[in-house]
Amino acid sequence: MSPRLKKPRTCGCPAKGSAYKPTGIPLDQIGKISLYLDELEVLKLCDRDGLTQEEAGRKMGISRGTVQRILASARKKVATALSECKALVMEKTICK
Repeated sequence: MSPRLKKPRTCGCPAKGSAYKPTGIPLDQIGKISLYLDELEVLKLCDRDGLTQEEAGRKMGISRGTVQRILASARKKVATALSECKALVMEKTICK
């Protein structure tokens, strides 16, 4: 049985670059962590804009539970990148 297809998400937060990394170290010399655009959007809506997970879900067209799962993943990736001196590389996802 194949996994369910991801539901398209409304993402209004275009990444301004393809990666965020520590200064002074070339990208090819450090570890990379993929951060999907829907993860960036959830971080922006919940942590920067102060929306609840329910409000963020409505705005993105997904359930609160999906927002909660994406938010936990995004926070872990950002914390890992910051604490272990790794690059966050923006990856496309199913966004409308």
